[in-house]
Amino acid sequence: MRRVLLRAAVVCGALLLLVSCGWGGEGPGGGDRPPAAPAGVTAAAGSSTSVHVMWNRASGKPEVAHYEVYRGTTMVKEVPGSDHMVDITRLKPSTEYAFSVRARDADGRLGPPSERARATTPAASVADGRAPSAPERPRGKAAGSRAAQLSWDRSTDNRGVASYDIYQGDSKIHSVGGAQSATVVTGLRPGTRYSFTVRARDAADNVSPASAAVRITTPAGSGDGKGTGLAPTGFRASTHRTDGAYYLDLSWIPPDAETIDGVITEYQIQLDREPATSLVWGGTAPRDKATYSFYVGREAGVTQRVRIRAKLPDGTWSGFSAERTVTTGAAKP
Repeated sequence: MRRVLLRAAVVCGALLLLVSCGWGGEGPGGGDRPPAAPAGVTAAAGSSTSVHVMWNRASGKPEVAHYEVYRGTTMVKEVPGSDHMVDITRLKPSTEYAFSVRARDADGRLGPPSERARATTPAASVADGRAPSAPERPRGKAAGSRAAQLSWDRSTDNRGVASYDIYQGDSKIHSVGGAQSATVVTGLRPGTRYSFTVRARDAADNVSPASAAVRITTPAGSGDGKGTGLAPTGFRASTHRTDGAYYLDLSWIPPDAETIDGVITEYQIQLDREPATSLVWGGTAPRDKATYSFYVGREAGVTQRVRIRAKLPDGTWSGFSAERTVTTGAAKP
């Protein structure tokens, strides 16, 4: 009998060890699995000293808080989970580099590295102060409800074009090598109007003027993004006084990360329907509730209308939040 009990204790101890090591199933809160390896990693030389690295945003659980970008085995950049591209600078001309990306979740779990993407920087240009010409005859069309095909006539440069940067509005959202004159931009939203321009960059980092704009409207589809989830919700505004000055205190709920395929890191705050300030998160951007306070003056009794909107991951602006009216020095309701 004693041998039977001892054997049972050994078996139970082994099972307990398996569960504690994460082999026996998921833990509290949906599991202990780290994020998956980022897919679709590409690298293209932007100049003789920089490389543009891009990847596909991760979706689902666990949510990605940061991406770590590696050159070889050395981490060289960390970006918010809302980003899917970065420029790696201070590189050497005429050198081949290999880059990979790893995702880290909010609990600090680091996922496996992606496949490596390689890029070779061009030779350095000596005393080159001449920018390429603007790309001509840009054209494009929607490729389904979440992508667009763009093409253009190549720019000219006295020493050659190293890369082309694609902008949506004033936000750089894509980059391709200088030998390309077409690309597909993904991560767009259904039923949304976009304005794309292209700029050429040479090896000395001289940038051309923007091309003419290509305006494309993606067709409507499921999850067309026209609901209230794209605008900040639960917006509240009040004021407080410190050291003789008044501050505006704001709080809101950011747009849903699943709906917008990313996390918001930039907001525009308007007072009386005019832009007052921009807010850009340098660290981990809040997902559930955001707060911000800024100086508005020393005079009491000043009434202002305030509202906020978010810069979405695809480079467009969300709708505005509800508008609130606040008065400096007024008693809180």
